[in-house]
Amino acid sequence: MRKKVVVGMSGGVDSSVAAYLLKEQGYDVIGVTMQIWQDEEESVQSQNGGCCGLSAVDDARAVAQHLEIPHYVMNFKREFKENVADYFVEAYLKGLTPNPCIACNRYVKWESLLHRSLEIGADYIATGHYARVSKLPNGRYAIKNSATASKDQTYALYNLTQYQLSHTLMPVGEYTKEEIRQIAESVGLPVANKPDSQEICFIPDNDYASYIDKAAEGRVPGRGKFVTKDGTVLGEHLGITHYTIGQRKGLNLAMGHPVFVTEIRPESDEVVIGEAEDVFGDTLFCNNINFMGMEDLTEPREALVKIRYAHKGERCTIEKVDEDLVKCSFHAPVRAITPGQAAVFYEDGYVLGGGVIIK
Repeated sequence: MRKKVVVGMSGGVDSSVAAYLLKEQGYDVIGVTMQIWQDEEESVQSQNGGCCGLSAVDDARAVAQHLEIPHYVMNFKREFKENVADYFVEAYLKGLTPNPCIACNRYVKWESLLHRSLEIGADYIATGHYARVSKLPNGRYAIKNSATASKDQTYALYNLTQYQLSHTLMPVGEYTKEEIRQIAESVGLPVANKPDSQEICFIPDNDYASYIDKAAEGRVPGRGKFVTKDGTVLGEHLGITHYTIGQRKGLNLAMGHPVFVTEIRPESDEVVIGEAEDVFGDTLFCNNINFMGMEDLTEPREALVKIRYAHKGERCTIEKVDEDLVKCSFHAPVRAITPGQAAVFYEDGYVLGGGVIIK
């Protein structure tokens, strides 16, 4: 009997080709587009062609018709608001820089979609992520780097559970982006040349501060002080939600040379400014740990650690210093260790685990 797989179809070329590849591999494929933040207004629909805009529904439906597979729209607006949008806002109010895609992957695309897919009799869910799922010799499932380093999306998937991974397929991870577009063209998919989405899907204009200001309903701290590490006041800033660690542009400080944000202090509404060398650090601590390729961290071990999506990674010694606290000691200083972002541990191209940077 054919295994049934629900493919999360965003209307983009990657998830569309994922559905095609799985059908070719003999799976019983069902396409599902998740409605997560969109309004029903036509103006919003026409403006947002990103990963989750309403035009995504039309594009995904067209692909499903072309592939002759069923297509459904499932509403996950409540789950998205609670686990992604609200989390994003609250993190910025605390002076953090969150990664909403990680939260969306863990709690919406996997937890909610997988739960509903299994309810309707599916064996797996699948996405168009550039990553691979492998079962390691130790019996654990882990995300493995994709065939193409330039599009690799493993960093944003470190938080998935063993149960979720055991029910996950990622066929796109075996290909480069160019190969995926070639496949789409060769089989006549209507989204073969659709551009990739770049921005956070629920903030299509990329104006985070305005979004947070509106969503937080009067709780956004106003202007505060730019200060040096020793407390010298340099000027006034727009509010802590406008800044992130390592930021240079948009500070409007006449210092005569480039300066950078080195720390955000939500308790005093201060943004600390320093020199280029002050942005580098060699130690971080992270919590909310999710172990993936390893069951636990019982003794210090070496790993490659990435501290943001585009970071190539740095060799590091990781050690558990409390039940839910890992210390990462880098072998060479890394730039802009940013609380709220994830630290993801790799070994031989596999994700060992990761956590949320707290300092």
